[in-house]
Amino acid sequence: MKIALLGYGKMGKVIERIALERGHEVVLRKDSSGSFDGLSKADVAIDFSVPDVAVENISAAINLGIPVVSGTTGWLEDYHGIVKLCHEKNAAFLYGSNFSLGVNIFFELNDYLARMMAKFKDYKVSMEEIHHTQKLDKPSGTAISLANAIINHTDKNNWAIENPKQDDVFIDVKRIDDVPGTHSVFYNSDVDFIEIKHVAHNREGFALGAVIAAEWIIGKKGIFSMKDVLDLNKP
Repeated sequence: MKIALLGYGKMGKVIERIALERGHEVVLRKDSSGSFDGLSKADVAIDFSVPDVAVENISAAINLGIPVVSGTTGWLEDYHGIVKLCHEKNAAFLYGSNFSLGVNIFFELNDYLARMMAKFKDYKVSMEEIHHTQKLDKPSGTAISLANAIINHTDKNNWAIENPKQDDVFIDVKRIDDVPGTHSVFYNSDVDFIEIKHVAHNREGFALGAVIAAEWIIGKKGIFSMKDVLDLNKP
């Protein structure tokens, strides 16, 4: 499979190494200011760029009919426009706030726990996310996905990273050098404390998941998520 890497920072380089190890070819390595020369040769595009150029990257590939896997966060106010474009071009698009197998299992655990805890009003829910200091968006896309699942199953209406209201899920955001990603969900009451946590040791899991998603999306049409790739939609 021929891959266009739209974003060639630390994650892009790890994705490249894993893709090559799995026998694939990289036909474009595009950084934020680079050109799209070579994109038309790709079987699939993997976008791990930055919020300011993600929509341009994704749109360029979709307009050529190239399926796109995107792990860039911080651009989702334009998500519905990308979905519309994908349908218009009869293309394929997969967005994931996190491509790690472990995190996607963690998503399912968080969803289940939120449904369970919704009836126990004595527990107050909150979250913490920790990432390296180079991460541009706050909170992380993974944290937003976790918070939205909690909101869907409880009486919370929104999330907040400062000055939370009673109906907000508070996300304590921390930026610390060399932390790939740590996400925790807390349920605290007067008598006890429940915590679930995912700790990433490195970027390998994210990169491998992105390459697996790219392998999976070849030949498909529509809008997908990692639930589809990992077959987590089935009960």
